[in-house]
Amino acid sequence: MHEFRFSFNFFGITSRQAFVDECREAEQYGYDTVFCADHLGVPAPFPLLVAAAEATERLRIGTLVLNVPFWNPALLARDVATTDILTDGRLELGLGSGHMKWEFDAAGIDWLGAAERADKLQEMISELQRYFTTEFPRLRAGRSGPKPVQHAGFGGFGPPLLVGGTSDAVLRIAAEHAQIVGVAGLYQVKGQPLGTFRLATAADVDERVKFARACAGSRAADIEWHLLVQAVVVTEHRRAAAEELAAEHREAAEAAAATAGSAIDESAVLTAEETLETPYVLIGTVDEIADQLRASRARWGFSYVTVHEPFMRTFAPVIERLRGR
Repeated sequence: MHEFRFSFNFFGITSRQAFVDECREAEQYGYDTVFCADHLGVPAPFPLLVAAAEATERLRIGTLVLNVPFWNPALLARDVATTDILTDGRLELGLGSGHMKWEFDAAGIDWLGAAERADKLQEMISELQRYFTTEFPRLRAGRSGPKPVQHAGFGGFGPPLLVGGTSDAVLRIAAEHAQIVGVAGLYQVKGQPLGTFRLATAADVDERVKFARACAGSRAADIEWHLLVQAVVVTEHRRAAAEELAAEHREAAEAAAATAGSAIDESAVLTAEETLETPYVLIGTVDEIADQLRASRARWGFSYVTVHEPFMRTFAPVIERLRGR
């Protein structure tokens, strides 16, 4: 069983100084890693990660996760290697197949089916490994391109690889290649427009983790299992907070169904009890949330926990509690 690691995920920035200050504050709270997303409308990930590493002493950095169909392998290999060099080997590279169709449409990139996007993910991992080794033909003028500092992922020629998703194809790729496997907590609602998601139940996680572990085989014990938490609510009234969240989710699902001109899918709405059971929502006192995370690690293996940036300060006391400070 892995020791806990904690991280937070940036989506936006207001100024350089505010970003630097928040990274330094998170480091003082005991966070291990700062992640950046790869979506249209948010900052470019690699410049942000270099700035985060420059502002801190030990904070690791990573992408959570890159939309692989956005990227050309040769250019991504260059960015990854350069970032790893400039941050003295603090990069963790997260890759995913992409799941927001509107982003592809807005960027003028062809939206492919799930199987084809998974194939591109597999191809990208193979191509990056070729670029990170000396096997790839040398470029013009005798240059082979920058090489990552780390020797953790990609067959020992690059930074640690994180792959996250929910589909069979993506989880199989993650289980076979990644040092860190993220079992994502959002599922497309059947019959609703693309981008309409529901939160995974505990039963969903049981099934997905069991599948991923079976794919990993003997690698399963060495993998670091990653959890992306969607909400953190510190309260002494756990049940009431869960009921409030469940009501908010139902209201959103009803609005989405009305927009689509269809009836609400009851399976897309978690009950209060299911909200309390899912690992993707943390509710309760600091002690109760710490216990919830210990239980998630024991049940599913989740030891690498990421919260979204708006919850960074709210979650900080839980880090302190879990580390016995």
